[in-house]
Amino acid sequence: MPDNRIQLAALDMAGTTVADGGLVLRAFESAATAVGIEREGPRREQARRYVIDTMGQSKIEVFRVLLDGDEAAAHQANRAFETAYAALVDEADIAPIPGAVEAITALRDAGIKVALTTGFSRGTQDKLLAALGWAELVDLTLAPSDAGRGRPYPDMVLAAALRLGVDAVDRIAVLGDTTSDIATGLAAGAGIVAGTLTGAHTADQLRAAGATHVVASVAEFPALVLAH
Repeated sequence: MPDNRIQLAALDMAGTTVADGGLVLRAFESAATAVGIEREGPRREQARRYVIDTMGQSKIEVFRVLLDGDEAAAHQANRAFETAYAALVDEADIAPIPGAVEAITALRDAGIKVALTTGFSRGTQDKLLAALGWAELVDLTLAPSDAGRGRPYPDMVLAAALRLGVDAVDRIAVLGDTTSDIATGLAAGAGIVAGTLTGAHTADQLRAAGATHVVASVAEFPALVLAH
């Protein structure tokens, strides 16, 4: 019988392992204002809805869509977003989702590699990791620029599998709070593609996106992975 035990857990950060108090939307508001999207009105509301719907995706890709492919404006918005988020990290109460550290530790103690992935830039991810004191907590951290493309593409999950020596893609378990996380896990061929209810999207949204499992939080994830 083939060995199909999970070798890698690829976990999202904000909304999945990290509680950031809704900083993504606050930073988006600053970015939208910086590129001239009116503070109130249908364009701003439509943009806000799109950001929620695409939560978890690479932010530069989100701004490219919102700004109709205007590359200069998208980069301007992305820089404004990163600046605003970094400033908010300094003043907000960034904290692990309850049970996250224990879950990561349990997975690694069981011999499973753990990678943290994000839709943020490398600089923003590093700022979050520093605020949490997580520099040594996991085996690997990846931002879209480290892998090629961000979510919903499979690049970060596949890059983690290559770097950490996974034998087959079905020996990967993915956990995230958004439909973009689910799309990424499915595209990568992961054996477990689970949604968690501590972030942006509901159980119905996660299941509709194709989640193989839905858990209340990351605290339940080790039991699911170890039972696989």
